[in-house]
Amino acid sequence: MTVEQDPRFGDLIFEHIPHGIFTVDKFGNITDFNSAAERITGWDRDEVIGKSCATIFRSDHCERACFLRHSIEIGEKHRDEEVTITRKDGHEMLVSVSTADLRDDQGELIGGVEMFRDLSVVQVLRRQISDRYTSDDIISKSPAMDGVRELTSLVAKSKSTVLIEGEQGTGKELVARTIHNLGPRREKPFVAVNCGALPDSLAESELFGYVKGAFTDAHKDKPGRFAMAEGGTIFLDEVGEISPAMQVKLLRVLQEREFMPLGSVIPQKADVRILAATNRDLASEVGYGHFRQDLFFRLNVVRINIPPLRVRLEDVPLLADHFRRRFNALQGRRITGLSERAMSQLLNYEYPGNVRELENAIEHAFVVCGLSVIEREDLPPHVLGESVSSVEDSRHEPVRRVRPLQEAEVDAIRRALAQCNGNRTHAAKRLGISRNTLWRKMKRHDIR
Repeated sequence: MTVEQDPRFGDLIFEHIPHGIFTVDKFGNITDFNSAAERITGWDRDEVIGKSCATIFRSDHCERACFLRHSIEIGEKHRDEEVTITRKDGHEMLVSVSTADLRDDQGELIGGVEMFRDLSVVQVLRRQISDRYTSDDIISKSPAMDGVRELTSLVAKSKSTVLIEGEQGTGKELVARTIHNLGPRREKPFVAVNCGALPDSLAESELFGYVKGAFTDAHKDKPGRFAMAEGGTIFLDEVGEISPAMQVKLLRVLQEREFMPLGSVIPQKADVRILAATNRDLASEVGYGHFRQDLFFRLNVVRINIPPLRVRLEDVPLLADHFRRRFNALQGRRITGLSERAMSQLLNYEYPGNVRELENAIEHAFVVCGLSVIEREDLPPHVLGESVSSVEDSRHEPVRRVRPLQEAEVDAIRRALAQCNGNRTHAAKRLGISRNTLWRKMKRHDIR
């Protein structure tokens, strides 16, 4: 018997090929499931054998255009079809599938086979190239974010100016890009401007451009950010930082829909949608006389307020896993998850830097993690409650102390159970842990 004739050779290939493979009978029930399929989907082989593949993969094609069912019924093969499946943990994943029917030695139909491969890397690269963000990119299960997602989709269809409020790192630019990409101007430019980084002396020329001869070094015309965003969207981040003089000029753009390049006497039309963002309370700034009231009213046509991460800690497991997948794709790593101690520590932290700080914490963990699971010790020192400065005088107290780990864990579990109406299965998913682990923790902490 040759190696190719040995049935064990086929089993070896089936188990060690890097792509997911599963087989089904004529009725679509799973009969075999390889190791790569387990890794990609999060399901164990013993959990899926005998079950309908549609109930396991929950693909967007399962009901209306199942490629595997088509191969079984018609005998037609499919290659590299892109579909979205839902993993065991509830996360959606883009995969490429190839399907074929299976027949015995007599040519009788016995079922079908599907091979699929993870396209997460491709999806990340596509997103980075195109900057195409949608409301699905606003990752949250918190009720506090439901209004943000809903309002984002609604205002995208309008022409109104939008003021996005929120602390630093909450994702204001993501919301702005989502509004642009869901709206009628999606094929036109999206130009982001950090107003807080523009010195007063350069703000006017950066925003409105200048003409040749406007000043000594102006050897040719230079378009400003408003001209670059023509037909599209301009995003004025940290708009509360601009000077009173620039506030007047910005007000004119909003009122007259035109601007004057520096050194020019001819106004230029501005066919631009304006989205603005701030981490300040502009209404209070108006009261203090730091921000023009008329400009505030012009900007505040529709207001979207993004809550800080510390009031929606139930999103931490979801966001942490999102960043884990993202850095796996970007760095070519195979980090499979976070340990319970690491996740508990992340739930114990209050995130003054919000989602951006959580992303940085996961990236830090990727740098120092030597295993396939991120441990508590892989997290940044400040998240662990250690001193921010390694040279801080030991006689001084650290800048801030985190709450006891047990207290934070109890709070997170109680919050998740309350939001899921006591359903332990849903609460476990929200917390990013198994149902058995949740049950053990509830018994340990006497949570009823």
